[in-house]
Amino acid sequence: MNITWKQADHDVYVATRDGEYAGFVAVDGASHVLHDRHSRRLGSYPSLSAARSALESFGAPASASAHRPRRSARSRRRPSTARSR
Repeated sequence: MNITWKQADHDVYVATRDGEYAGFVAVDGASHVLHDRHSRRLGSYPSLSAARSALESFGAPASASAHRPRRSARSRRRPSTARSR
């Protein structure tokens, strides 16, 4: 995993992982609030380095690690709209 950080504003740091958006850290006073790539809050940390390390420990993005089984063609078919006489 190759995470790159860039400062987007004086209180926002953005992470990319292998060229894909991975999340951000927003500085809120003394705390550093970490969010994932879907802007879900992952936690609050006492320092920027702690927040960065936490994102790295969360691992690969959900889309790369989660497997969603495909629905069969039968379950995708719409019900018949034929009318009975």
